[in-house]
Amino acid sequence: MTRATVGWHVQTTASRRQQTKQVSTVEQLFVSFEKKPQGAASLAQVHKAVLYDGRTVAVKVQHPKVQAQSSKDIFVMEVLLRVVHWLFPDFAFMWLVEEAKKNMPLELDFLNEGRNAEKVTEMLKHFDFLKVPKIHWDLSSKRILTMDFAEGGQVNDREYMRKHSIDVNEISRNLGKMYSEMIFVNGFVHCDPHPGNVLVRKCPKSNKAEIVLLDHGLYQVLNPDFRMDYCRLWQGLIKADMKAVEKYSRRLGAGDLFPLFACVLTARSWTSVNTGISQTPVTNSEDVEIRTNAALYLPQISDLLNRIPRQMLLLLKTNDLLRGIETTLQTRASSSSFLNMSRCCTRAVARHRRSRTRSWSRRLQISLSETWTLWEISLYEALLWVTSSRMGRWLTTLLNHLHFSS
Repeated sequence: MTRATVGWHVQTTASRRQQTKQVSTVEQLFVSFEKKPQGAASLAQVHKAVLYDGRTVAVKVQHPKVQAQSSKDIFVMEVLLRVVHWLFPDFAFMWLVEEAKKNMPLELDFLNEGRNAEKVTEMLKHFDFLKVPKIHWDLSSKRILTMDFAEGGQVNDREYMRKHSIDVNEISRNLGKMYSEMIFVNGFVHCDPHPGNVLVRKCPKSNKAEIVLLDHGLYQVLNPDFRMDYCRLWQGLIKADMKAVEKYSRRLGAGDLFPLFACVLTARSWTSVNTGISQTPVTNSEDVEIRTNAALYLPQISDLLNRIPRQMLLLLKTNDLLRGIETTLQTRASSSSFLNMSRCCTRAVARHRRSRTRSWSRRLQISLSETWTLWEISLYEALLWVTSSRMGRWLTTLLNHLHFSS
């Protein structure tokens, strides 16, 4: 980035009816602009800058030739996948090309990214721990996005959290809350939660831990019927209700491959799925079994990925990224994550059922049932907290002592 003209147009409103566009230089827009990027990826790089009012901002600049290059990359991918499919007919991954063709234009439009950021900010405003950098629309275009600068450590950096006295379990719990809300309740899902896009920090004013969510270019909007089937599938998986697991896996396109689908979705063995994923801890031997089976069942996995709705593909990617973070934080398959999912699924299903009826009494019945279920989940959570706390362990020891004494 030179000190010459910046490649974007700043719109200034001369009147409500007339707008003029003028090209501005870096010096006109910023007090300072760091040439060395804070971070760089395949599509863009981010520079730190300071506005004339003193605010520090992050300027995301798209690489000059990325739009033309992305079209070539997709073409090469399509040719290679066709060759692979011709050589190995069992491996049909043409859906990768379809998804790339659909998602790449969205990721390259930074104005779309800004709108997504504002939408998710409004959608999850009740989570005070979540921070999304504010967009500066007057300094943004399709190829440049300017936002408030956010500092913090990556969500998988345990050492950073230890130094700043950030509770790993709290971060994992809150991350699960916001993603459960996005997926099950709102159906508007940030699909790129890799550690570089999820920062953690301590708020200097409140001293509370915060999660900063970055890079809002790739979102998945879930169809309402798909979202309901997905909710009910997860309810079945959490409760080990195998009839529900089979029913809703089939409705989501898995067919006779529903056992494989359940294992792919949860990254658990079929034995754990049958026992109950919320009741069975993840073990090293189970992880080895899953990795081994993934290689053995690659043709069936390929068939499955071609059967399920395209919406599911980004959700699987999102689940995998979140699971990787939980594994690093050593909070994978924690009870709190399943409780948060249960709450969101309960609320989502109840809202859907209320929208399908005009009967006042029926709506009241649904709301009462929802309230009762949520109360049961909270009571179970309280019991888990008591049994895991120091007082709970002391009471358990005392009761055991009294039992053996008698």
